[in-house]
This record gives sequence, C-alpha cells and structure tokens, in this order.
Amino acid sequence: MAKSIKLRAKEKDGLATVKALISHAMETGLRKDKKTGKPIPAEFIQEVICESAGKTVLTCQWGSAISKNPFISFKFSGAKSGDSIKISWVDNKGNSDSLESAIK
Repeated sequence: MAKSIKLRAKEKDGLATVKALISHAMETGLRKDKKTGKPIPAEFIQEVICESAGKTVLTCQWGSAISKNPFISFKFSGAKSGDSIKISWVDNKGNSDSLESAIK
C-alpha cells in the first residue's frame, strides 16, 4: 500500500473523476537551512502517471515549481464502476510510489 498517496475515483455516466493527494516535500533546491545556511537539496516529483484498465489516461511532467503535498484532480471518459485505477510518481532522486484502487 502506498504511504504517500491518497486516491479517490468516482464514475458517473461514463465519466470518471479522480482526485489524489500526494505527500511529498517538493524542495526546489533554492531554500537554505536556517541553522546551517547550506542549501537544501532539490527533491521534487518529476513524473505522475495514471492508468485505468491498463491504459494510460494521464501523464504529468512536473518540475520544482509544484507546491508541497500536491493535489491533482482530473476527469476522463470511458470509465466503468469497478475498473481499476492506478496512480504512480517518480521524483528526481529516483524515489517512487504507486497506489491502485477501484473506481466507485
């Protein structure tokens, strides 16, 4: 089970609404540590992929300008209640996480 993703997906009239909250620090690399004065290394999500029923329905390429703990919401057509939905992300340091759920 994913530790950093909360996912909710609902279907109505063939249109799925997906909402996800990702827990991530999203450091830009431009801030400095207040105690040491040294720069905090950049660590941000670079790619988010959402798949439903084995097909990619959304791909996002992100950079350092995305806020801490990003929230993403989108809709796509052709969904059915009970279909699987999977969201995954990879950051610039190679960390990743994913979560699979069913559309309600």
